[in-house]
Amino acid sequence: MNSWVNSAEILGSDLPLELSGTGNRRALLMDALREAVRSGRLAPGTRLPPYRSLAADLGLARNTVADAYAELVAEGWLAARQGSGTRVAERAAPVTPVHRPRTPERAARPVHDLVQGQPDPSVFPRTAWLASARRALAAAPDDAFGPGDPHGRPELRRALAGYLARVRGVRASPERIVLCSGAAHGLRLLAEVVGGPWAAEEYGLPFHRGLLASHGVGTRPLGVDADGARVDGLTRHDRAVLLTPAHQFPTGGPLHPARRAAVVDWARATGGLVVEDDYDGEFRYDRQPVGAVQGLDPEHVVLVGSVSKSLSPALRIGWMVLPQRLVAPVVAAKGEREQFSSATEQLTLADFIESGAYDRQVRRMRQRHRRRRDQLVAALHARAPHVRVTGIAAGLHAVVELPPGTERSAVRAAAWQGLAVEGLGDYLHPGAEHRTAGDTVVPHRDGLVVGYATPAESAYPEALDALCRSLPPVSPPPVPAPPQPPAAP
Repeated sequence: MNSWVNSAEILGSDLPLELSGTGNRRALLMDALREAVRSGRLAPGTRLPPYRSLAADLGLARNTVADAYAELVAEGWLAARQGSGTRVAERAAPVTPVHRPRTPERAARPVHDLVQGQPDPSVFPRTAWLASARRALAAAPDDAFGPGDPHGRPELRRALAGYLARVRGVRASPERIVLCSGAAHGLRLLAEVVGGPWAAEEYGLPFHRGLLASHGVGTRPLGVDADGARVDGLTRHDRAVLLTPAHQFPTGGPLHPARRAAVVDWARATGGLVVEDDYDGEFRYDRQPVGAVQGLDPEHVVLVGSVSKSLSPALRIGWMVLPQRLVAPVVAAKGEREQFSSATEQLTLADFIESGAYDRQVRRMRQRHRRRRDQLVAALHARAPHVRVTGIAAGLHAVVELPPGTERSAVRAAAWQGLAVEGLGDYLHPGAEHRTAGDTVVPHRDGLVVGYATPAESAYPEALDALCRSLPPVSPPPVPAPPQPPAAP
């Protein structure tokens, strides 16, 4: 569909609105309005026509325009108030760079946030969640309002068993699932039950390593390459290994099939435990999600997951899919009563999954994150073609690889630009800092871990602009040494 519409008939100003291309008409309209706001042609506070009028002028269905308005309001581009119509949001104005003195105070207050780990809170599905909450409360049995079972609500465990089997290839009955308040809570319980030491990928969350250490469980690093963790480094002394096999965090890439089989063989031979952190297994963009390692051997693999990335970290709902022998010890470590996760929220999530709303939300977020990823890759290709972007097949972040020795300066430059972003070295295990291969010291990679999920839609282009301004320039070619005079005879 290609439509050119006279601006005086639609917006009352000299503004052509172009809907070009083919595909979903609502998406085309949203893209056109975003571009008009981003470019400044639609100024903050500008009142848009009623959706009925705009639908008639564009030849679109009223619901199409109404849905586009509603989604742009949710994203922060537009604002709607009863009695005053729909207007361009004040905070959606194009940001003009302001040259301020580079002071520590400015660096301490980032304007833009590209730190990984959190979805944009404005896209939480409030309407669908509220509908599930109403249904769940109406159907809740009386015991849901009494002391909680530390296993978690059976309704949610049944819903998760079906969902994880269908989407992640997990083999588990509801009795194998124990609910917790998130992945970190699950790791705490496993540390208490399993003991140490553990092996862990040399790149990973420092928070997780610190959490294990606080429970007396030390970790030692396993090397990471393009095929994921080097599981051939596991020994009989390791009680468990913590892996992110669906998408290695933060470097990216799934664990190679041969290594998936090898880590299961290690667990069977030694009695060790594979702890599979499934932190973003649902968010793959260029192919279908890879199945969970747990499906290879449910008696030697624990799958740990949560809704922190797919819905919100504020819900504090996670799960462990456990080998049968660990269910009772983990429940005992949790306590006699559920004290971490609300029964009503568990019931709501169960309905959210069973009604199909969770699948719809994951699809919506997958499309949104893929679009964000593509914008990041395009911006870097256009403005910094000398850097390489990796880990982009899945997840909520990418790694921007930098020339050796430039990571710290790039992080500092980002701070001066008002941009919060982390260096790849922030995730490196302390024990991996002097890894060697043979007699050769292997330098670790320099890079930035760029989270593209957090910013509001209207703020994302400016965050990318700040990122591009922070990157080191192309390194000049080495100057050849002057020719040496021939040696004297």
